[in-house]
Amino acid sequence: MVEISAGKKRLLFGDGVNLRCLPAGEKRPEKHQLLLEFDDGSSVAATVQMYGLLYAFRAGANDDNPYYMIAREKPSPLSAEFTEAYFEGLLSGVKPAMSAKGFLATEQRIPGLGNGVLQDILFRAGIHPKNKVGGITSAGLGSLYRSVKETLAEMTLKGGRDTEKDLYGNPGGYGTVLSAKTWKNPCPVCGGVLVRQAYLGGNVYFCPNCQPQK
Repeated sequence: MVEISAGKKRLLFGDGVNLRCLPAGEKRPEKHQLLLEFDDGSSVAATVQMYGLLYAFRAGANDDNPYYMIAREKPSPLSAEFTEAYFEGLLSGVKPAMSAKGFLATEQRIPGLGNGVLQDILFRAGIHPKNKVGGITSAGLGSLYRSVKETLAEMTLKGGRDTEKDLYGNPGGYGTVLSAKTWKNPCPVCGGVLVRQAYLGGNVYFCPNCQPQK
């Protein structure tokens, strides 16, 4: 979530809200859910896709929203507070039969970590998205923790994934390894065939050789 303070008011943009910064004179999109116009003639337009949420409220008026409060209170995986001990604590709070994808991408255990970034995190850790967390070795869990930290840091440093666009309509500089853009290519590590499957409310992409299902 991205929050903007405007005096005592707040604007909150959740995942699924596309923001575009438009210079003065450029045509605004015909359909939009929010349009902010500035004194110099430029503007920011927001359009919502499917599950996207856009909020406008007085400070404190959204404190009964559990997802909002989780996003405010839990440590970012990019922060020093997101330690391996903290990560292990998250794992201890779920059932061993939960899948790797279920652990990482549901219930906002790690705010901001969703299905889009999940694919490369699991690929780098060598973990199949359907593998049960209780069956992952301690070494595998250590690799998963490092992959969460390092993959998200690289995505951030490079301005996001190449499957998303920034405020000016430019794709991010992080080249996705596994995504809708790449899954028909051979695996960049072993050269094998990549797989796309529907699982837990979205597609997962994986290499059966590099991420064996157990």
